[in-house]
Amino acid sequence: MGLVVTIDGPAASGKSSVSRELARRLGWKWVSTGAFYRGLAYAAIQLNVDLDDVKALAELTHNPVWNVSLESDRTRVYFKNQDVTDAIAHETVGNFASKVSHYPEVRKALLDAQRNCSNGEHGLVAEGRDCGTVVFPTAEAKVYLTASSEHRAARRATELGLDHSDMVKAQKQRDHQDSTRKAAPMSVPAGALELDSTELDLNQVVDKVEAFVKTKI
Repeated sequence: MGLVVTIDGPAASGKSSVSRELARRLGWKWVSTGAFYRGLAYAAIQLNVDLDDVKALAELTHNPVWNVSLESDRTRVYFKNQDVTDAIAHETVGNFASKVSHYPEVRKALLDAQRNCSNGEHGLVAEGRDCGTVVFPTAEAKVYLTASSEHRAARRATELGLDHSDMVKAQKQRDHQDSTRKAAPMSVPAGALELDSTELDLNQVVDKVEAFVKTKI
C-alpha cells in the first residue's frame, strides 16, 4: 500500500473537488469511495435486485457487470461497459446508495476493492464517509471537511438543478442516515484536520489541506 491521504465528510461538503485538486497538485491518484456504493445501488436497480436482500447485494459487489475506474477527472462507474457516472450522481441513486451502505456485509464485501485503489507507484487521495476511520485507518494524513447545511444543500441543488428546499430536506436525511448507521458511521477520524469550507473558496480549502498533508508525508 502506497501513501494515502483521506478526506471524509458529509454530502456536498466539497470533498470531490478538493480531493481531485489535491491529487493533481501531488501527482497522485484519487478515488471517491462513495462511487462504489452508488455503482452497486445503480446495478441493483437495473438488475431488479431487492435492496433489502443483503446476501444478493453482497454477491452483486463481485459481479463484473459493473466496475469502478479511477480517472483524473472523476471516479467513473461502468455498467455493462457503459459509462453511467452521470446517472449515479442523481439524488435518487444517492439515497439508495445510503441505504445499501448500512449493511455490514456490503461494506465488508467492497472493502478490498476500495483498498486496492492504493496499489501502485503513486500515492492516493481517497474521499468518502469512512476513509480515515475504516477503509484506510493507517493513512498518513486525514482530513474531515464540512460546511453549513444550507451551503451544502445550495451547492448540491445547483449541481443537479433541483429545488433548494427539497435538497435541504434530503441533505438532512442523508446526514442522519450516514452518521447514525450501525456499520461504520460517518465520524471525524482521530488526528484529522477538521476544516469548515463554508466561507472558503476551492483554492483556499486545497491550500490549507495541502499544507497540512505536507507536514504528514
